[in-house]
Amino acid sequence: MTRPSASSFRAHLRSPDDPRIAGISELDAYSFVDRVLAHPVRAQLFDGWLQRYRETEFEGITTDGQCIPDLFALADNGAPVVAAQAAALQLLSIVDPPQRAALCHRIDARQWRAWMNPELYLNRFGLRLDEVPAPVQQAVLDVLRASLSAAGYERTRTLMRINHFLGELVNAPRILNEFSYNFNLFGTPSRSEPWGWNFYGHHVCLNCLMLGGQMVVTPVFMGAEPNCIDTGPHAGLTAFTDEESLGLALMQSLPAQQQRRAQLYRLKRDPRMPPGRIAIGDELHLAGAFQDNRVIPYEGVCAADWSSALQRQLLALMASYLRYLPAEPLRARMAEIERHLANTHFCWIGGFEEDSPFYYRIQSPVLIIEFDHHAGVFLGNAEPEKFHVHTLVRTPNGNDYGMALVRQHCELRQQVLRDACLHQAPDGGHHRHT
Repeated sequence: MTRPSASSFRAHLRSPDDPRIAGISELDAYSFVDRVLAHPVRAQLFDGWLQRYRETEFEGITTDGQCIPDLFALADNGAPVVAAQAAALQLLSIVDPPQRAALCHRIDARQWRAWMNPELYLNRFGLRLDEVPAPVQQAVLDVLRASLSAAGYERTRTLMRINHFLGELVNAPRILNEFSYNFNLFGTPSRSEPWGWNFYGHHVCLNCLMLGGQMVVTPVFMGAEPNCIDTGPHAGLTAFTDEESLGLALMQSLPAQQQRRAQLYRLKRDPRMPPGRIAIGDELHLAGAFQDNRVIPYEGVCAADWSSALQRQLLALMASYLRYLPAEPLRARMAEIERHLANTHFCWIGGFEEDSPFYYRIQSPVLIIEFDHHAGVFLGNAEPEKFHVHTLVRTPNGNDYGMALVRQHCELRQQVLRDACLHQAPDGGHHRHT
C-alpha cells in the first residue's frame, strides 16, 4: 500500500471556530492553562500528575517494583564535560540575580522531574526562553549544543521550529513557538562533580547529567505535530522518519510466529485493551512524564530468540534514538545496550502495513524506547495518524537523570572521607589530602 504523504496533515486543520482552538490567538501560556483546566477531565488528569510529582521520591522504572542492582558503573566515556561546563558558566555569567535564582537548583532537586510534554505551562521552573532576552536564549542553546551531538542539537532545533510552525497553523504564537521552553541547571557546572540541566516544553523534553567523563541523557521525550514543515523558511524539515521506517522494517522482517507474539493488539485502538491502556495525554506510552517509578513488565518477544541479522536491525533501530549522544558516549551506551541484548524485548500494537499507525516498545534492563502515532491535539484527526509522533527514551532501574551514578559517586566520596578519618595522624590531626 502507498504510504500517505507527510503533508496529509493539512486535511485535518481545524477551522478557526473549532472549540479546540477558537479564541486561542487571544491567549498566552498562562491564560491557556486556565482555559484547559476548566475542563474537569483534563483538570483531574493534570492534578494526578502534579500530585505524583510532589509526593513521590525517585526510584526508577522497573519490571517488578525492584531495581536491578549493579547495572551501571562510573567510567570515563569521553563526555564533552569541558565544553558543556564552559557553556553553562557563560550562561551563569550573563543572567541577572533573579534569573540565576530561578535557574539554579541542587543536584538532587525535585525539579529534575518537572518536565512534561503537553503545551500546558504548569511547572514554571527555571528560565522560559520566550521570556528572556536573545543573548540568554542563545546562551541556553549553546549549553545544549555543547552537550549534545551535532545531530542531536539539530533534531532539537528542528522540533522547536516545528512547534513554531504548529503555532502558526493554529494561530497560537504565544502558546506554541520556537522558544516556548524552560531550562534549568542542577548542581554546579564542574569537570569532576555531578551537575546537569533539563530543557522541556511541547514535544521536546531533555534531561542531561554530567559526571566527569560520563553523561546520561534520559528521560528524553521528542515528538511532533505535524512531523514536517511544508511552507516558509524551514520548509522541508521532517522528523522521525528513521524511527518510524526502521521500526516498521524490523516488525515486517520478523518471522510470522514472532510477529504474532510481538503484536499485542491488532488495532492501534483495540476494543480488547483493558481500561486505562489508552491514556489521555500519553495515548499508549507507559513511560511518559511523571511515570518515573512505574512498573512496566516485559511484553512481546525477546531478542535472544532472533537471528543475528534481526539483532543487528534491532541495534540499528535503538541507535537511531540515541543520535543525540556525542560519538564516544554513544559508543559506550551502545556497548551497554548490547551487553543486555539477550534480555531485550520488543512489542507492537497496531497493524504493520505501510500506511498503518502503530506503537512499539523496546525494553531491556538498561533501556526503554517507545514510539507512538497519536491522534490530533491541535490538528483535528480523531484517530492516530502518522504525522503526529511521540517518542520516549528512558534508562530504567534507577539511572534516569543519572541518579544511579550520582549515588555511586556520593557513596565513593563518603568512603574516601571515612578512609581519611581512619588514617589520622598520631597526634589526632589529619594527614593533608590534596
